[in-house]
This record gives sequence, C-alpha cells and structure tokens, in this order.
Amino acid sequence: MAELVEAIPMTLKIVTVPDPILTKKAEPVKKIDRTILKLANDMIETCKKANGVGLAAPQIGKSIRLCIINLEHLGLASFALINPKITKKSSKKIELEEGCLSIPGVYGIVKRPEKIKLRATNLQGEDNTLETDGLVARVIQHEIDHLDGILITSKIIKRTDPTEKKELRE
Repeated sequence: MAELVEAIPMTLKIVTVPDPILTKKAEPVKKIDRTILKLANDMIETCKKANGVGLAAPQIGKSIRLCIINLEHLGLASFALINPKITKKSSKKIELEEGCLSIPGVYGIVKRPEKIKLRATNLQGEDNTLETDGLVARVIQHEIDHLDGILITSKIIKRTDPTEKKELRE
C-alpha cells in the first residue's frame, strides 16, 4: 500500500451539472483495495489543483460513497471518508456562503448545522466516530450531500454574486 501513497497522483475530470450522476445516491464502498486508495489519492490531488475544500466521488464520475476533505489552508492534513453517515446534528444552524466545483460560478448562502457527529471508515479500513464543527463540519455535510445526490442549488436560501465572493475560511 505504501507504494500507492508515493505514486504520482493523477488529476481527474470534475463532472459538472447537468450530469445525472450528481443527483443519484451513491453506492457504499464494499472493499478498500488498491483502486480505492489510488482513487482517494487522485481525488485529493484533483481537489487541490481545483482550489477546492472537498470532493465527492460522484463529482469525478464514480457513484460510490467516498469523499475527501482538503482543508490544508487551516493546517489540517487532507483525509478521506468512506461510507460516511451523520449520526447527530446540532440544533444551532449557521448561514454561510458555499460554492461547488460541479456548479461553476454559482454561490449562495446555505444554512447548515454548526456541529455534527459522524461515523466513517478511513483508508486503513478503520471505523471511526468524528465530532466536528465550523468549516470542517460544513465541508463534510456538503460532501455527504453529494453522496446522497443533493446539490447546493436545492439548499441555497440566497444567491450571492461571485464577483463579490468573500473568503469563507475560519
């Protein structure tokens, strides 16, 4: 497996609307094998090159429950979530602007729970429980929405002008 981490990552093509894979519920990952490890590595590279903070497998044309979170600008190492499931959401919700690599040029205010608790498997096959808040929670919720075939266009409560886009980094 170590050789995969050292393998030169490949940039993948990001699928954009109206591709129907983006509105389809993704299938669970049944086995973590070399293909999944390479895909996760390539997704991280693709997300970084696109200046994204997260990327779900349906966004690169794969209908499986795999997403990556890329918040290196906050000092967090990029990580993958396999078969993630939110188990608890806070009642307090926060409104922030979001965009999406699969919907270029569209930005808007989305209301999401401030804190979440989730279960997911990592690339080593370990099942984990994670409690998080802030931008990490927001990005994870956005990516899990992709795995469920939900786009931000159905959650935007107010469109924002991309030419006036502000940085939403905490």
